[in-house]
Amino acid sequence: MVPLPFADAPPPDGTLADACGTEPQGICEWVWEQTGNEVLAGLADWLIGRPLSALVILIVAWIVAKIARRLVRKAIVKLVIVDHDAASRALQKVGMAPGAVTVEDPRRSARASSIAAVVTSTVTVAIWVIATLLVLGELGVDLAPLIAGAGIAGIALGFGAQNLVKDCVSGLFMLIEDQYGIGDSVDLGVATGAVEKITLRTTVARGQDGTLWHVPNGEIRRVGNRSKLYSVAVLDVHVAYDADLVMTRRVVHDVAQQVCESEDYAGDVLSSPDLLGVEEVTTDGVTMRLLVKTAPGMQFRLQRALREAIKAGLDAAGVAVLPPPAREAGHPNAPGGAVENVQH
Repeated sequence: MVPLPFADAPPPDGTLADACGTEPQGICEWVWEQTGNEVLAGLADWLIGRPLSALVILIVAWIVAKIARRLVRKAIVKLVIVDHDAASRALQKVGMAPGAVTVEDPRRSARASSIAAVVTSTVTVAIWVIATLLVLGELGVDLAPLIAGAGIAGIALGFGAQNLVKDCVSGLFMLIEDQYGIGDSVDLGVATGAVEKITLRTTVARGQDGTLWHVPNGEIRRVGNRSKLYSVAVLDVHVAYDADLVMTRRVVHDVAQQVCESEDYAGDVLSSPDLLGVEEVTTDGVTMRLLVKTAPGMQFRLQRALREAIKAGLDAAGVAVLPPPAREAGHPNAPGGAVENVQH
């Protein structure tokens, strides 16, 4: 039978075990060997050995946390920030020229920074919690009751803070998926407006009437982003039933083209006006629909200019412009419906 290594090694001397424990540390053992004094060895262990070990643990934890934060931040930036080629391909899929829209670096950088801050904070907390437990172990603290108590407290806190956890998890996924960003015009179901602030727990949006909405992320069931890649200016033109539709189409298209090519709006327009034609025929009149792709969030400004110019152009051509027909609640073209704000 082959003897195990160190199987015959003598156990630690009783006096040394009394002074430094069953697993004597270097300084304590060295002092005891030099002096043979149990008290001095114990003091050296408590005043020098254990604090020195704790200091080494803290220094290593600080270095590891710093390296981990840097690596995590770089990884998040590479994963989150979309390169210009990918953005161009996404724009080509929706029928736009690759250079029509430049994906702004501030938005991508802000999103990457937000996600990186969350992940790095989580990693840092985990590292320092482990380091704290190791330091307490070096100082002779019995960790079993502490860990058991922390587990019970964590369970109680988890039950009491379910909504908070739900909000934070939802907020993290919203950031990762880039559902919206600061400055976007969004419909969150419970509130509509421009996003002013995003945290893991809440989204802050300001409505057109100036109301500042604080929406818990866990309460958001759907998100309508009116500023993603591009927006669409939607304009319905209502004319009399017996109006000359050929003339109406020509006037509406020509006027819309002039407005879109004007110095004030050329920078906001991404494609030529698309006059779809007759959208609806009723006893009240005929409705024609015009679509214009614009830069994100610029559709409302263009719609107002188009309404004014088309009204003046049709009046000059002698075509009677009618007010929008009344709609029943729930109709897709009803006030507050999706017709005026078709977003992609």
